[in-house]
Amino acid sequence: MNDTLFLLAAGFHDGDGDPYYCPHCTIFEGLLSLFPSLASQIDVHRIAFPRPRAELVEWLGEENQSCPVLILSSSPAAQADGLKIKEAKGRRFIDEPEDIGNYLSRKYGIPRPH
Repeated sequence: MNDTLFLLAAGFHDGDGDPYYCPHCTIFEGLLSLFPSLASQIDVHRIAFPRPRAELVEWLGEENQSCPVLILSSSPAAQADGLKIKEAKGRRFIDEPEDIGNYLSRKYGIPRPH
């Protein structure tokens, strides 16, 4: 299993008015654009905004549907040291954007967040 990143697809509606994008997810859209090699090393899923977000519920349970979220491969090793790692349904995951960025930097050799 690869590390798997879930992002909200841009252009969603939440009530009346113009469509939205998720600012935290957009950080990772930009990161994937800047470092195409990263996009080829992890699995990326862009999911719809409305809840329940069935794919995330299946992976992490109903209480863990926030995005962005990075579900770690079966052996994340030392790259996860010192980061806020959570666990649900037997899977380890990171849902804090800065920690996701630090993990991706450590594991995949891209620059780190500042």
